[in-house]
This record gives sequence, structure tokens and C-alpha cells, in this order.
Amino acid sequence: MFYTRIPCPAWVDHSAEYINKATRYFPLIGWIVGGLSATVFCMAIFLWNTEIATFISIIAGVLATGAFHEDGFADVCDGFGGGWTKQKILDIMKDSRIGAFGGIGLVCLLLLKYLALSSLMAYSNEGVYFVFAVFIVYHSLARLTAVSIVFYNEYAREDADSKAKPIAQDYSWREVIGALIFGIAPLLFFLLSGYFYVLLLILLAVVISFFSSRYFKKWLGGYTGDCLGATEQIAEVLFILALIAVWKFS
Repeated sequence: MFYTRIPCPAWVDHSAEYINKATRYFPLIGWIVGGLSATVFCMAIFLWNTEIATFISIIAGVLATGAFHEDGFADVCDGFGGGWTKQKILDIMKDSRIGAFGGIGLVCLLLLKYLALSSLMAYSNEGVYFVFAVFIVYHSLARLTAVSIVFYNEYAREDADSKAKPIAQDYSWREVIGALIFGIAPLLFFLLSGYFYVLLLILLAVVISFFSSRYFKKWLGGYTGDCLGATEQIAEVLFILALIAVWKFS
């Protein structure tokens, strides 16, 4: 209910406690969104070329999440592009309007993601298994990278009405272990095929998480929901680029 626009049963209620506990399932959302995007790609490829199918699959992912993470990325671009103090950055990011930095950043992000993913999907002739593996891996691992920041950083905003504030409340080892399992498990798709070098993606996830949290802590003293969304989107692109490099030089 919180992480996607996928309809939930009427008996499912919303509460801050549920959002907090749902942190462990954030990478699992990557399985769902990635699987949906892969399905759309496999259907579209029968009618159009790889580039068009890739673009439609990206649209499917954006619609599934309601541009949840893309919005966070645009807000971060606006905030850090136009603000020079913690409070100014937070104020800009909270503004629902998108500015020049956010617009330019979002265009560049989506264009790079499209070019990178369409290039990677050139290997789609390896079969449906490969397509689903790629989409599920980069979606789930990117979400693990983002949520990992929560586990060793402080929340930057002091206002209690922030949508992402419940995520920053107390969490237990169940949330940490659950997120790790759901985020890393999809790599088995590649490991079962003998592609052991994809384990480098885990190292890349650690690097992205570390430097992202370090940057946000320097300017804000912690993270916000927009920071997590931006990290997730950056991680998606970098994972796709890493997979291209892996296949190119393997």
C-alpha cells in the first residue's frame, strides 16, 4: 500500500507501526515491480523492437510505484542544487513543485536508465529467464541499498508529519535480516547459471550506501524519505551499468 500503487484488499489498514515493520519487505517490492516490468517487456518484445519494449517496461515500473522514487530523486536534485544550508535544503525538498534541477536531473536519470537497460536487454535472446533475472535483481538490490541507510543513520527531519518518518522508528534484527534476504536472494538467478562475478553487485551496493549516507549526513545530519528514493534510483542505474560491464568483459 505504501510502496506501490497496486490495489490492496479492503481489510488492509494503514498505520505507522505497519510501515515501520514493512521495512524488511522493501526489497521484496523489487521482486514485484521487477517481475511486472519484466512481464511487460516480454509481452512488448513480440510486437516491437528492444528499445520500445524497454521503454514500455520502464513506464510500467513507474506506474506501479506511482513515481515514488523518481519523485524523491527530483526533490533531492532540487534541494541540494538550490539549497546551501540544512534547513533550506529540507524546505526545498518538501516543496511539491519541481524545479529546474529536479527536472533536468530526472530527464538525465530516465534517459540514462533507458539507454543502459535497452543495451542490457540486447542480451534478451538468452531467454525469459535472463530478462526476469535482470529486472528482479536490479530492482530488489537497489531497494536494499536504499533501506540499508536507515539501519545506520539518523532521520534528518524533526517534524512528525513526514510520510517516511515511521520508517525511521525503532527496528529490530528482523527488519535487517529480512531486508538482506529479500535483497540478495535474487542473485541466485545468476549464481545458478554460474555467473559468480555478479557478487560484485553486493560490493557496489555497499559502496553506494556508504557514500550516499556520508553525503546526506554531511549536509543534513541524516537522511529523509527523498534521500532514500534518490539512492534507490541511482543504485538502479549503476547496477544496470555494472551488469553491462560484466557481460561485456566476460
